[in-house]
Amino acid sequence: MKILFKKNKYRLISLLSLLVVIFIWIFVTDISHAVSPLILPSPIKVIQTFVYKLQGGTIPDGASLLNHIASSLKVALGGFLAGVIIGVPLGIGMAWNQKFERIAKPLFDLIRPIPALAWIPLMILWLGIGYASKVGIVFFASVISATVNSYTGIRRTSEVHLWVAQTFGATRNQMLFKIAIPTAMPLIFTGLRLALGSSWVALVAAELVAATSGLGYMIQMGRMLGRPDIIIVGMLTIGVIGLLMSKVLEFLQKKFVKGGRLEDEK
Repeated sequence: MKILFKKNKYRLISLLSLLVVIFIWIFVTDISHAVSPLILPSPIKVIQTFVYKLQGGTIPDGASLLNHIASSLKVALGGFLAGVIIGVPLGIGMAWNQKFERIAKPLFDLIRPIPALAWIPLMILWLGIGYASKVGIVFFASVISATVNSYTGIRRTSEVHLWVAQTFGATRNQMLFKIAIPTAMPLIFTGLRLALGSSWVALVAAELVAATSGLGYMIQMGRMLGRPDIIIVGMLTIGVIGLLMSKVLEFLQKKFVKGGRLEDEK
């Protein structure tokens, strides 16, 4: 019993802290009525709204929860994949080829500090408020993390390993694909997880400003109509989906990266 407790101690503490928050929430809304339901609805009301939206309810934002989730995922994954497809090779190329680094890195260093949300006005101006503009915003959010972590991972390749490979006659391409990239995989996967989180945040922010569907749009409509229950349902849905996507990448990292240990757990 003691061994079981020690193994799950932190999980139990996390569960207990969650239960405490829920109890306080119930106490101030349903028991003491210290907070107006127009400011903070009770957990029961939030659950009722969640079930209603999940079962296909379209009031008050014109779409069901599943429709909003599908809309947000379509944009988030589109922008994320575009950012990864460009960012990972870009980071590897800059770290591995000095000439390419001299060409690409100054421009990347200029774009890197610009928040993804700062691109919203230009994306709307260039592409409107449809799918393409939101994908563009998410792309800028994800490409930075993917590039930086790929670059750092390649840079961390041991010079000794490269020297040994060169001694045995390995070509530059062989050293890149057989030594540098496998060595960098933990950091590359960490970059993918960071890029996914950044994509989700940027998407929701973009939907608050320029969208006609999606979880961010649902939250915005809840704010405009004075429906905090809709806002909280949207926020919790965003959190759960973000957590699930992160766990999927963790699983893939543990399964396919040698050693299976996460970089941020070291």
